Amino acid sequence: MVGPRRFLVRMIVFLVAVCAMVGVIYQPLYNAFLANPALNGLIIGVLILGIIYNFRQVIMLYPEVAWIESFRKTQSALSQPNQPRLLSSMATMLGEKRDQLSLSTLSMRSILDGIYSRLDESRDLSRYNIGLLIFLGLLGTFWGLLETVSSIADVVAGLKVTGSDVYAVFGDLKKGLEAPLDGMGTAFSSSLFGLAGSLILGFLDLQAGQAQNRFYNDLEEWLSGITRLSSGSLPGDGDQSVPAYVQALLEQTAESLENLQRILTRGEESRISANTNLNVLVEKIESLTDHMRAEQALMGKLENSQEELNKVLKRLADATEAGGGMDESTRTHIRNLDVYLSRLLEELSSGRDEIIQEMRSEIKLLARTIAKTSEDTER
Repeated sequence: MVGPRRFLVRMIVFLVAVCAMVGVIYQPLYNAFLANPALNGLIIGVLILGIIYNFRQVIMLYPEVAWIESFRKTQSALSQPNQPRLLSSMATMLGEKRDQLSLSTLSMRSILDGIYSRLDESRDLSRYNIGLLIFLGLLGTFWGLLETVSSIADVVAGLKVTGSDVYAVFGDLKKGLEAPLDGMGTAFSSSLFGLAGSLILGFLDLQAGQAQNRFYNDLEEWLSGITRLSSGSLPGDGDQSVPAYVQALLEQTAESLENLQRILTRGEESRISANTNLNVLVEKIESLTDHMRAEQALMGKLENSQEELNKVLKRLADATEAGGGMDESTRTHIRNLDVYLSRLLEELSSGRDEIIQEMRSEIKLLARTIAKTSEDTER
């Protein structure tokens, strides 16, 4: 988007040139203004209001351009702090497109038609001001002509040429012509200010119109880049166009299919992620199973070793009874062996409990993962 800066610069340069020209011919303009200060003051007041309004029309495009640039960066119409005035309908329509920004040809045309009508409507007051200046100039012209005609009629009616004093007759004629000359001054001065003001406002309105057209063209180019084209005709109908409501229904169906495709894509991604988590969980369970099998094999070996040790101890006890008893060191050694075996059995039992607890936690995690996957698939 290109801002209306250069058009604003042209308007300012033009006004500076007009002010310089007024400064050069100030005295004649001042004398013409005094011919009818009330009417000429009204014309100048309308001119000033028209100049302010045209500048306002160009300056109002700055926030619209800033909003579009901000929207193109954030891709969110609802998060913008300052909602536009000229593009309010477009902001509302784009605010509904949160997932993916895409417009149909019918939507783009309706947006552009609404914005064009608003731009054209905003220039009505400027055009009216131009016509009003011309009207005030013509009004002053006819007013001055009426004063001139009535004054000339009074002079002709009061003119007396029967006397012998010619100088007195010409003096009365000269004095009587002052009123018609004042009327002509009113007529020409009001025409001068009215036409000059209309020319000034015409140029400013031209620049404001060009700024708005440039904004409209840039907006149309941007919207064309995010518009999805449709064929506009049914198969087998040749060049016959589809009715508007049918085309709108087809475009709505296409948008619904696109939304469904995006939902299925997200569901497929969730399913792939769940499958990956399940594979990792299965690998962990397999490793735990292998570990438990190793623990069971070790426990079996320890049980076999304990049975053999018990047999050895029994034989040793029998041999000791047959030999007449055992000494204290042998008994102590045997008791130590019993203590070590008991500790070993306790450690094996606690290790088995830890393995079972880990298995339970892994199974709970698996259940939660499966439940989450089923919820995502339903959505």
